[in-house]
Amino acid sequence: MTTSTFAVPARGSALRWTVADSWVVARRDLLHWVRNPSVIIASVAFPAMFVLLFGFVFGSAITVPGGGDYREFLMPGMFAQAMVNGAAATVAAVAADKARGVTDRFRSMPMAPGAPVVGRSVADVVNSVLDLVVLVGLGLLVGWQAHGGVAGALAAVGLLLLLRFAMIWVGIYLGLVVSQEAAGLAWAPLFPLTMIANTFVHPSQLPGWLGPLADWNPLSATVTAVRELFGNAGPVGAQASWAEQNAMLLAVAWPLVIVAVFLPLAVRRYRRPAA
Repeated sequence: MTTSTFAVPARGSALRWTVADSWVVARRDLLHWVRNPSVIIASVAFPAMFVLLFGFVFGSAITVPGGGDYREFLMPGMFAQAMVNGAAATVAAVAADKARGVTDRFRSMPMAPGAPVVGRSVADVVNSVLDLVVLVGLGLLVGWQAHGGVAGALAAVGLLLLLRFAMIWVGIYLGLVVSQEAAGLAWAPLFPLTMIANTFVHPSQLPGWLGPLADWNPLSATVTAVRELFGNAGPVGAQASWAEQNAMLLAVAWPLVIVAVFLPLAVRRYRRPAA
């Protein structure tokens, strides 16, 4: 058995080395999606089903506090739910690479430390932009509109992608930890996270003990902020909780905290695999 010693680039070129290697991995992951479009279709089909189910079946029985069109209330929640549920796809993809030996192969190559996980995060963000484009188009078809202007819409998209970026790192870490079989159940813990929130109804319409949980759900902060930026139904009232009144702040703070916790964990796990 032979061992290879890889030369470490000078400090000035370390950033270029990391960027170049990360892009190689990101391009590889993007090409996999292009060659297997069923993955993209599957990631959009689930939220599309929920839009049709709640928008046309259950929506007629749900009222929006303060009045307003329920579909306009619903769609920002659907956008955010799709960003969170995307973590399941990240877990599955990372776990599959680990099971097939791709991750070990990356570790054996002269690549920048952490570049494979950074590349995966870049590819997933690009994929999330495509998901949002499809979902926005679906929302327009069912009667949703953005009333907050171009700047508000761009800010809302930015918050949605920030939430997705945070969930990507959760997904990468879990994908490196769990088996490929367990990764197939990654959607299970995400389901209550997206349901015990203000995705479909306002927290005040939930049972008393669930309302506070929904208020402080990181997903709820993003949904409330996005509704405000899009100018959709669901205005924040005077009796709203602190979390709802400060949704913009929390919509930035929650994802940054998640990234601060899971990004180092994911990079450390990649560099030091379990024995």
